[in-house]
Amino acid sequence: MSAILVALVAALVGIAIYLGARRATVGHSRAIRLLVRGGALSLIGIALAAVFVLTPTLQQAHRGADTETRHDSRLDDEAPAARAPASEQRDAAAPLDAPQIAADPWQVVPVYYGTDREDQPDPKRARYGAERGRRLDLGRAMVTVPKSHLVPQIERPWAIRVPYFDVTIYEEAEDPAKHFTLQTVEKLSEGDFLQRVRERLAASSRYKDHAIVFVHGYNTSFDNALYRTAQISYDLKFDGAAFLYSWPSGGSVASYTYDRESAEASTPYLRQFLEMVIEKTGAKSISIIAHSMGNQPLLDVLRDLRGSGPANVVINEVIFAAPDVDADNFANLAHRIEGIAKGVTLYAAGNDRALIVSRGFWRNPRAGDVMASGPLIVPGIETIDITAASTDTFALNHSGYAENNDLLQDIGKLILSGLRPPDQRLPVLKRTASPKGDYWRYTTP
Repeated sequence: MSAILVALVAALVGIAIYLGARRATVGHSRAIRLLVRGGALSLIGIALAAVFVLTPTLQQAHRGADTETRHDSRLDDEAPAARAPASEQRDAAAPLDAPQIAADPWQVVPVYYGTDREDQPDPKRARYGAERGRRLDLGRAMVTVPKSHLVPQIERPWAIRVPYFDVTIYEEAEDPAKHFTLQTVEKLSEGDFLQRVRERLAASSRYKDHAIVFVHGYNTSFDNALYRTAQISYDLKFDGAAFLYSWPSGGSVASYTYDRESAEASTPYLRQFLEMVIEKTGAKSISIIAHSMGNQPLLDVLRDLRGSGPANVVINEVIFAAPDVDADNFANLAHRIEGIAKGVTLYAAGNDRALIVSRGFWRNPRAGDVMASGPLIVPGIETIDITAASTDTFALNHSGYAENNDLLQDIGKLILSGLRPPDQRLPVLKRTASPKGDYWRYTTP
């Protein structure tokens, strides 16, 4: 896909040149304006034409390479020679789901959601946008995952979009045999919601009576949050109840300040949702994963919930993934939630470009940063530096917790067994001493 990447970069450079040319030629003659601006537009056109020419051939080649290199991530330690064929492993280990035709080339993963997004009219399915609904809605989505799924990707239709301008130039047709899709998304009353969750928990075995709650981060649409929750559930072979809390993110790069305020405004609804999961679903063990900006409302809710849950329900693990929270505020709040869970883990990275930008915006390190002096270390929290989990020059490196096989295995083993310290779960997590205390560092296998 390198040729397409070059073409897209050229298009972006052309756009930047064009915008600069417009500014630079203000007040000049019409001929100069046409010459300079026309040249920039020509560069954009040539680059996009190259994308259209290269797309079909390179896409086919890319799929062929995927077929040859596809492998499955396992939470169990198994000798390679003893493993069944990959297709049989996926069928046998896939999470329990609603009745479906066995011959379907996909599995169905239920995601039970709560959201304070404003719902949008759609006769075919429950749909939610970026506006604030100022109330808690409940529902269930049935997400299809193709049996050809390559862990830990989220296979969606291949598309060419112009960043920042919300313009789609080309998008492949959606196909559940190849892509994550939404089979159904339905809004439910609290009674119907709890009934379906209890049925799911009753059928669980590997993660018996266990729930995971995922709180997404910045720049995440409702549908993409469903796909991410389903991907985590499927890749962990999680047969308990997978919950999503989706707050009203704008779902675009330009919505940062709106997202920050929306995340904070969602706190009372997130608390209402977590209280219901803890007190009414029948789950005996609950683990929570928050990503990026979703960590702030979660910290506020956990502070309020500390000591208020029923005695027979345990918050098993809390995982703070790349928290876009002021490092000092995070440390202060962390002290106030100490003891609320059996274990708390922080995943941080020094090459997380989203947090680097956020740090510059707020002029202070984020809790998910790894500075030259090392990552944030707080008593009662195990910090894991995952900088080495991604070395992709063009990647944001903001979702390593869900986009790296080793880290997914670490999360799965942590939720399943609570084994500590981290190097007991994965040998690639190395204990590292620092003046502030020990932390663990991901090293490439």
